[in-house]
Amino acid sequence: MRGVVRVLTIAGSDSGGGAGLQADLKTFAARGVYGTSVVTAVTAQNTVAVRAIRGVPPRLVRAQIDAVLDDLGADAIKIGMLLGAPTVAVVAEALAGRRVGPIVVDPVVRASAGTRLLRGDGLRLLRTRLLPLAAVVTPNLAEASALIGEPVLNVDAMREAARRIRALGAGAVVVTGGHLTGDAVDVLAVGRTVEILRGRRVSGAPVHGTGCTFAAALAAELAKGASIVAAVRSAKRYTVACIRRARALGAGQRVLGHLPYRCR
Repeated sequence: MRGVVRVLTIAGSDSGGGAGLQADLKTFAARGVYGTSVVTAVTAQNTVAVRAIRGVPPRLVRAQIDAVLDDLGADAIKIGMLLGAPTVAVVAEALAGRRVGPIVVDPVVRASAGTRLLRGDGLRLLRTRLLPLAAVVTPNLAEASALIGEPVLNVDAMREAARRIRALGAGAVVVTGGHLTGDAVDVLAVGRTVEILRGRRVSGAPVHGTGCTFAAALAAELAKGASIVAAVRSAKRYTVACIRRARALGAGQRVLGHLPYRCR
C-alpha cells in the first residue's frame, strides 16, 4: 500500500453540507485518509428539505471515475446516492473491471427528508450488478426493506434482511437500526455469523447524514487495512461521536460534528 491512503466517494452533492459527498470528505479527513470524489447528482437542499435534484450525465460520472482511478487509484471506495438506473449501470461497469480496494455500498433509496431517490430499474440494477461488487453493504431499515421487498421493523427482521441481502452477493451486510426505538442496534452479517451490535442511543433532536458518515468511516477503516468487524465497530464509534457533537445550524435537522468546531 502506498504511504497515503486514498478513498473515493461516488455520491451526490448536498448543498447543505450535512450528508452526501460533503459528509464523506469530512469523514475521510477526520479518519486520516485522502478523499477523492465523483459527483453523481447535484441537490438543492438544506436542513429542512430537498428542494431540487439533478443527476449528472452518466458519461460524465464515468469520466470522473476513470480520471480518479487512472491516476490516483483507490484503497477503498464508498458508493452513496446514484439516483437512477443509468448511473447505477455505469458505476457498476466502471468498477467491475478495476483492481480497487474494498467497496462499501450505502444503498441510498430515500433522502432523510423523505424524497425518493432510487426506484424501479435502478433498484433492480443495484441488487444485481452493484451489490455483488461490495465488500460491505450498509442499509438502514427503509433501505433494507426496499432491497428485500418486505418491511424491516425489528431486530429479528434485521437479521433476516442481512442474510438475504448478503445472499445477493455482498461480502458482508450491516443493517443499521438508528430508526428503531430504544438502544441503537445494528446487525452485522459476515462469513457464517450474524452479530448484534448494541449501543446506548444518543438523545436529542434528529440528525442529518448518519448513514453517509457511517459508510464513509467504514470505507476509511477498510482502506487502512482493518478487518470488516473491526472497521464496523470503529465506524460505529465515530458516528456516535459525530452525533454527540451535532449542532443545530439551520431550522431543520441538526448536522453532525465530523470534526470539532472551533468558535472565535
